[in-house]
Amino acid sequence: MPVTLEKIPGQEERVILNMGPQHPSTHGVLRLVLELEGETVVRSLYDIGYLHTGFEKSFEAKTYTQCITLTDRMDYLAPLSNNLGFCLATEKLLELEIPPTAQWIRVLLTELTRIQSHLVWLGSHAIDLGAMSVFLYCFREREILETIFENVAGQRMMTSYFRVGGLAVEPPLGWLKPVEKFVREFPDHLREYEDLLTKNPIWLERTVGVGKVSAEDAVAIGLSGPSLRGSGVKWDIRKNQPYSSYEKFEFDVPTRSEGDVYARYLVRLEEMRQSLRIVRQAIDGMPEGRVRANAPHIVMPDREEMKTSIEGLIYHFKLVTEGFHPPIGEVYQAIESPRGELGFYMVSDGSPKPFRCHVRAPSFANLQSLGKMIEGRLIADVVACIGSIDIILGEVDR
Repeated sequence: MPVTLEKIPGQEERVILNMGPQHPSTHGVLRLVLELEGETVVRSLYDIGYLHTGFEKSFEAKTYTQCITLTDRMDYLAPLSNNLGFCLATEKLLELEIPPTAQWIRVLLTELTRIQSHLVWLGSHAIDLGAMSVFLYCFREREILETIFENVAGQRMMTSYFRVGGLAVEPPLGWLKPVEKFVREFPDHLREYEDLLTKNPIWLERTVGVGKVSAEDAVAIGLSGPSLRGSGVKWDIRKNQPYSSYEKFEFDVPTRSEGDVYARYLVRLEEMRQSLRIVRQAIDGMPEGRVRANAPHIVMPDREEMKTSIEGLIYHFKLVTEGFHPPIGEVYQAIESPRGELGFYMVSDGSPKPFRCHVRAPSFANLQSLGKMIEGRLIADVVACIGSIDIILGEVDR
């Protein structure tokens, strides 16, 4: 049934406007139905579902290992974060212990993913508001990160490297050298972004006091991630409910109390600094050891073992053709993705395929705040507000 806004009797001078679903600033196929009085938004509705991805239903038709590559596509700017959430939920179901080396590499790569995602957000958000140079600078640094991901996993954008039990393969020799170089150079690039935007009078005019959401409203709506912390709520799952060894890393949770577009911008900039801090610690303290759990009935054998051992060949054949059988049960596992709380609710009936896999997607929950942000604001502010939430429509229409 189409989403529409009915005109209110006596207010015929108001205009009903469709913004999207094909609109560059909606960052995907999002349709907004806006009621305008002049250039002011007085009512709004958002219409989703244009992507028809059906990820959650597709999970039920694939083995647990096959499901991992579906998560890459759900949020294509944070594929390794999605990999991690799904793998952690499955490992909790299996009560499987992951080697420390694999946990630290997971942390390192997901923090690089957070920076990469924030770079795309900053570049696209800036170009939405007319700052083209920042877009070019952000994608310059993103290209370095994509090359690191390609070197490790063989894939640039839809990077799929985490597996149930650890990592897909051992990282290649020398893979940390470009990471160390990035860690040394990136703080200077962050200062470049700040020099271009943070005190820029046009940027301030477009963001300060725009799209305000109070802490109380943010919690009531279900906001999470930078959008929640930009309203002054200090909640980060990496700190409050640590996973994958995050409790062993020192970092701060940046917050702002203003709750506007500018506050969310400042929070994400500081988050990139904190992610860089975590990556440094991961490099300096990387433990040695296996990158996959010793569980042959769950974890793929090494390629060499498969070629030289009949047991390894049999396990490989069975895992590829049948998958593994988790115990009957249900779990929920949440992680802190670049957009907020990404949770996987998994139900197992003992078969090699999930009976049910429901995703608590931060983009879907955060999108609910848009009406609160834009009603009473100018239509030009709608673009700034959408960008400040940092939604991914593949995650909304999962």
